[in-house]
Amino acid sequence: MTRFGSLVALAAVSLGACALKGDVRRVEQEVQALKQETARADSVRAVVLDQVLAFQQRLLDSLVVLQRRLARFQGDVRSDMTEVQRQLVQIQELTGQSQQRISEMRAQLDARLRQSVIPGIPAPGDTAAAVAPAGGIDPEELFQVSLQQLRRGSPLTARQGFRKLLTDFPDHPRAVDAQFFVGDSWEDSDPDSAAAAYERVVRDYRDSPRAPTALYRLGLIAERRGDRRAAEVYYSRVIAAYPRSEEAQLARTKLGNPDR
Repeated sequence: MTRFGSLVALAAVSLGACALKGDVRRVEQEVQALKQETARADSVRAVVLDQVLAFQQRLLDSLVVLQRRLARFQGDVRSDMTEVQRQLVQIQELTGQSQQRISEMRAQLDARLRQSVIPGIPAPGDTAAAVAPAGGIDPEELFQVSLQQLRRGSPLTARQGFRKLLTDFPDHPRAVDAQFFVGDSWEDSDPDSAAAAYERVVRDYRDSPRAPTALYRLGLIAERRGDRRAAEVYYSRVIAAYPRSEEAQLARTKLGNPDR
């Protein structure tokens, strides 16, 4: 009986030793697998870290480039501002030197216009001025000076000059221009008077290049009044009487028939 017990004990010890060796082997395998997994994770982290470091370096390089460009830009701006300031100083100096000259020239021009523009016609408000005889007036000069007055914003003085030309030189080639600009001088302040003057151009100077312009202006005046029917009549007259004129093309456009 004692011998049998010894055998059982020995068998138990043997089985326990076998079980212990199996556990150790499994543990060793798991440890090896863990090492491999850790190695792979370390490899991935190393790759990611390299990529992050490379991106960081590119970013730093870009910042350096931008800083250099900004420094150059600031330098260029400072240079440009210095040049602008220098030019402004020059302009101010030139302005100071020439302002008096400009004023003198303007005064001289005004004096010439007052003294010789329209001989025999008093300036506005000067009722005591004498009227010079027609024989001493050059019609071309009278027209040009009157036109200058109109363009300078003095329609009253200009009209006086144009009317004097029409009165003293009715057959002069500039008479039609004078009559036309009488109408032009009235357009802003008195459209009825302007229309009457343009009607005279159409009636008395129908073969003049001013006639289609005057006729077209009559259409514009009527249109501004809101009289579309009258405006269309004037535009149609331009097309019928002066089909090749520039005003005829404008009139066709007004009537909605640009190719007519």
